[in-house]
Parts: sequence; C-alpha cells; structure tokens
Amino acid sequence: MIEAEQLAKRFKAKGRKTKGVSALTDVSFRASDGEITGLLGPNGAGKSTSLRILAGLIRPDGGSARVDGHDVVKDSLSVRRNLGYLPHNAGLYPRLSSRENLVYYGRLCGLSRTQAQARARELMELLDMEDFADRRTDGFSQGQRTKVALGRALIHRPRTLILDEPTNGLDVMATRNLRAILRRLRDEGHCVLISSHVMQEVARLCDQVAIISDGCVAMTGTVPGILEETGQQDLEDAFVVAIGERPEVSA
Repeated sequence: MIEAEQLAKRFKAKGRKTKGVSALTDVSFRASDGEITGLLGPNGAGKSTSLRILAGLIRPDGGSARVDGHDVVKDSLSVRRNLGYLPHNAGLYPRLSSRENLVYYGRLCGLSRTQAQARARELMELLDMEDFADRRTDGFSQGQRTKVALGRALIHRPRTLILDEPTNGLDVMATRNLRAILRRLRDEGHCVLISSHVMQEVARLCDQVAIISDGCVAMTGTVPGILEETGQQDLEDAFVVAIGERPEVSA
C-alpha cells in the first residue's frame, strides 16, 4: 500500500533573483494492494516528482508518505529494497546488455547469481526481449529501453510497483502485453501505481485514479465515480472539469 499525505516540494532556482519552482503543494492519495492506481495529469503537473518522493529518491519539503508501512524519509532504504520502480528516464547501464542489466540489478537486490539469471530469463520471455537480450543497451530504441527498465523493476518480485509512464515508446502489441502483466500483478495482490497523461490508458487499466494538476490532487476515485462527479461521459472531459477548465462543446 502507498499512502501520501499533503506532499509538498519546492526546487531551488540557480539564480539568486528567482524564487524557485513549487512542484508540489498538496498531494494526498492512497494506492491499495490488489489495485492499479493511476496518477493522471498533464506534463509538468507534478506526477514524476510525486513518484520520486514515494520511491525515496528525493525528500519532500512538507507532508508525509509511507510505502508498505515504511516512511519514505525515515526508512527510505526499506522502501527502496521492497519497491519496483520504473523511472521516466530508464537510466540503464549502456555498456551492459539487457541480460546483464537485469542480472546485475537482481544481484543488488539480494538474489544469488543463479536466481538472478533464472529470473532474467523469465522476464525476457515475458517482455519479449529475446531478440536484444545480449546486445548492449547503448543505442536502444525507447521501447527497448522501457522493456529492460520494466524487467529491472520486476526482477526481485516486489510487492509494490511504481511505474512512471510505463507505456512510453511501446508499440501496440507491447502495450497490450504490459497491460496483461499489470493486471496479473494486481490479481496476485500487488499494489501498482502508474503515472500517465494518456486518458485511454488510464480508463482501460486503472481501478482508482488520482487527478493531479499544478502540484495538487484535484480529484480521486474510480473512473465511473469521477465521470459521475463531474457530470461527463468521457474521462478527458472529466479531467478538464476536475482541474477547473471547461470541456469542449460539440458543434
């Protein structure tokens, strides 16, 4: 389970005359076990900053958050140890192959070499990575990089997953395969939190949605619940209403 309460974060500016940037001002939501929760918002809304705080990578300036009962500030090592995290920028080791990236990260997470190699083979088959399993990741397409990074996030069988725009760069079949994987993880009781700005993806995949805009959570609920609350028939129009704008009017 993931719990965020009134998270706030401000980034300092390099110049003395500027006040800096307020990335988050009030982000509160919950992602439960056995559900896929979507953090929905436009680019720059604060989605990635929220996820980086929840992954224990940056400290909030205000508020609190817990992942599987561990405080992201006071016990960030336990959070990172038990979490599968897919960042927006994959951050792969370019001189290592896909297989080597997975095995190396598995070893960092405490798997034996035999366990890491076996798990890497399983994930490469699951994610359809056999064609580039033993190629260096330097020069990979965005879709290939995303697959390797997703495999890395899953290598140690974490209970909780945080995925920042996981379908970025994936083709149609790879996206369908990813949806099936995430639904299976949900059905096995995992907590899955994804960020996206793609309305169709969120509507088809997520059990719960938190809409974030300008560093604040504007609305939370199921997709049908959000549609009912906003009086809209379409999630895109509901999103526009939730952030205080006017939906398009049909001619």
